[in-house]
Amino acid sequence: MSEAIPALPCWLDGEMSNIRDAKVSVLDRGFIFGDGIYEVVPAYEGRPFRFDEHMARLERSLAELRIRNPMDRAGWRALVDRLVAAYAQHVGKPVAETNQLVYLQVTRGIAMRDHAMPPDIAPTVFGMVNRLYIYTPEERARGVDCYTADDFRWKKAHIKSTSLVGAVLSRQISADQGGNETIMFRDGWLSEASSSNVWVVKDGVVLGPPKDNLVLEGIRYGVLEEICMRQGIPFELRPVAREEVFEADEILLSSATKEVLPCTRLDGQPVGNGRPGPIYLKLFEGYQHAKKASS
Repeated sequence: MSEAIPALPCWLDGEMSNIRDAKVSVLDRGFIFGDGIYEVVPAYEGRPFRFDEHMARLERSLAELRIRNPMDRAGWRALVDRLVAAYAQHVGKPVAETNQLVYLQVTRGIAMRDHAMPPDIAPTVFGMVNRLYIYTPEERARGVDCYTADDFRWKKAHIKSTSLVGAVLSRQISADQGGNETIMFRDGWLSEASSSNVWVVKDGVVLGPPKDNLVLEGIRYGVLEEICMRQGIPFELRPVAREEVFEADEILLSSATKEVLPCTRLDGQPVGNGRPGPIYLKLFEGYQHAKKASS
């Protein structure tokens, strides 16, 4: 089966390799416990988007799990740039003609299996890169289908942890029904989707759940707030009730891969008029300007 895995560039503990050949120890705590964190940095035309914001979240996640940060920001930037250049070389294109997705992961490291955190072990550092899929205009004009579920995951969702089986099970709920995402509620309040943040638009106001331990603060939290400020769109973070989601004029998803994407059907019913709305169109346009201004 290894032949089915493309030999895309990767970095593992100081060495460049490819994802087909790179190997980690079976005693790595990331493998045994999911004891690690990750980040996903989009790079448009070779330029990492909101790199400092991604690194700030990586640092917060490491601190929450009490894992030593193995690099400073300059080191992480050098690794990201190296992976971006390696992917461009792999596909035979100039860097500026590629859109890439850089995945970074740090686990606690290798030790005999024991739940307690072992002191003084070296973190395992892994990075890989792949093509960043860009949704077509036709896909965006249709929007996506979402389904709802109770949020059954743990209460430290603000950590971007590699322990993702909860997200996997959540995403499968919509996949089993042919949907694109699963929007989750905890005790009747909106939390997030399986791999996206969720935004509700009502009467021209963009609403999102507050930044707390129940939501992973996506980098798009800051991006969308900036766009709303520039365009005079009211933006508010507060608890959002399940009823408000089903009564929304628009529902939006945001993530590194989706950017900002309209949900046009929820549990089989149209959202608003069943088409991408005017606030989405303004936010999408603003997002494209933000991408061009990135460095």
